[in-house]
Parts: sequence; C-alpha cells; structure tokens
Amino acid sequence: MENTDFIPTKDSSFAEWLQTAVGYLNSHATAWQIPAGTVAELTALQSDFADKFETAENPATRTSVAVLAKTEARKAAETKIRAVLKSYVTYNPAVTDEDRKSMRLPIHKTTRTPSPVATDAPDTDIDTSVIGRVTIHFFERGSRHRRAKPTGQHGAEISWALSDTPIMRWDELIHSNIDTNSPFTLAFEHDQRGKTVYFAIRWENTRGEKGPWSEIQSAIIP
Repeated sequence: MENTDFIPTKDSSFAEWLQTAVGYLNSHATAWQIPAGTVAELTALQSDFADKFETAENPATRTSVAVLAKTEARKAAETKIRAVLKSYVTYNPAVTDEDRKSMRLPIHKTTRTPSPVATDAPDTDIDTSVIGRVTIHFFERGSRHRRAKPTGQHGAEISWALSDTPIMRWDELIHSNIDTNSPFTLAFEHDQRGKTVYFAIRWENTRGEKGPWSEIQSAIIP
C-alpha cells in the first residue's frame, strides 16, 4: 500500500472516509488482531479531526487558529491511519477484498511471495541515558553487531505498559506500536520518572503475520 492516493485530498471527503474506515477497523479489531489501545487512539484522533473540521468550516467559528488546529488534527489522524492500515490490513490474510472495498482501499492485483513468519523474538538493548526516554534497540537474535531485521520482516510490534507491580502476562501490556526501523523510543512526562515500564516485542512480517513474543522486560524511566 505504498501508493497512498486512496486517502482523499479534500478535507470533507477525508472526514467522511476516515469515519467509515475507523468504524470498520473498530468492528474488526479482534478478528484482525488490532490492539485495543491502537483502536482507541485512532478513534480519538478521528473524533478530534471531525470536531476541529466542523469548527473550521463553520463561518461563525472559522478563524486562522481554528484552521491551523484542523490541519494539525488531520495530519495526526492521517499519519495514524496510514500506520494502522500498513500494519494490520495491507498484508493481513484475514482481510478480504470485500473488506477493502468497504473501507474504500485499493485491491491488490499482484501476487506477493509469502514472507516467512519469524520463529524467534528480537534481541534488545535498552538505553535510559536520556531523561524521560526509554529507547529500545531491536535486532535479529544473535546479530547484535549487525542490528538487522530477519528476512521478510518489515518491523517489530512493541507492547508496553506502566505498572506499580510486575507484569507477567502479555495481554496486560495495553499499549502497542509498530516500528519498522530500530530503535523505538518511549517518551514520558516528568511525573512519570522513576516508574517502571514493562514491555515485550515481536517481529511482524510484510504480510502482517506475527512471530513469538519476547520475554516481558522492564526499565526504570530515567
């Protein structure tokens, strides 16, 4: 889905398309293995853009500040929807052509060579040298010096959560992000310093198929 022309240029068309796409993703989140946190974030961005678009388009409330706020809200929503579609829809074997039509997405006509599903979790190095930042370097197991991704893997899924008690189950890691290039950095507020962030990581191939999770790791927020 490198060709992103399917996203409407006109704001009014984008608002309508985004509402349809997000609603469809919400209703298929479980079947397509989209994390609840990802769906919630996308829904919030869609709602925020809809509100700011309405304000900016209304002659009674249209100001330069309102227009700028609408533009920024669209940018945030568009960035997130592109990432979610790429990670959970484009190469997801559970997504049918009918699903893509319903979301007004392109139908792929070419056949891709299947990418292997990772059999090992990534190795990681954790960097806490910057205040308020936990940076996760991830790479193929045993390739610490090359820091490479395994063949056919387009990135890694990192799930994480803050907790005052040790997290022992992967489904307790309520936040999730996809990163196509190491490293991945978590940024925290000042009042979160000293807390513990727990995380796990797994490879995702170019068809959206997931490898096994790593062990749950932790770091103290500097």
